Amino acid sequence: MTNPIILKSERLTFSAWLPEQIDDLVALHSDPKVTEYISGRVEDKADAERRMSVWGNDLKEHGWCKFRISRNSDGKFIGRAGFGDHEGEPEIGYAIMASEWGKGYAFEAASALRDWMFQTTDHQYFIGYAYSSNAASTHILRKIGMQFTHTEVDDSGKELSFHKLTKEQWHG
Repeated sequence: MTNPIILKSERLTFSAWLPEQIDDLVALHSDPKVTEYISGRVEDKADAERRMSVWGNDLKEHGWCKFRISRNSDGKFIGRAGFGDHEGEPEIGYAIMASEWGKGYAFEAASALRDWMFQTTDHQYFIGYAYSSNAASTHILRKIGMQFTHTEVDDSGKELSFHKLTKEQWHG
């Protein structure tokens, strides 16, 4: 079975997840460097199964989810990026394998997703948030045109920086 391709960018392919790809998600989220700013803990197969279930439901309900991303040149899995449902609002998010950091993949993914959201859906805006201490992620949110809106403190006591981009602000 092949992955239904949702979107392609210059270097990346975004596709729906297949059940047999769960080990890719486990590998991504079992790296403490990757999950430091996501869940704050190493995740296991049960966590991956929960995530894939949520993403499958999001895809059916909304037409988007946190997609599987692979490199166009060789098909190698490099992470996940897409949209989730945050209190009824589409929320952009991404996680890249640590071995692939520093190559511009997160920015490319976020840019492609921004354009895809506004070109192919009726959504008038989306949000994004990251731990305020995660300078790389908050930089990407701003770099794709998102505007800072506010901060919140999560259950662990860490500050989150929220951003928003409207279709009107987008210059795609």
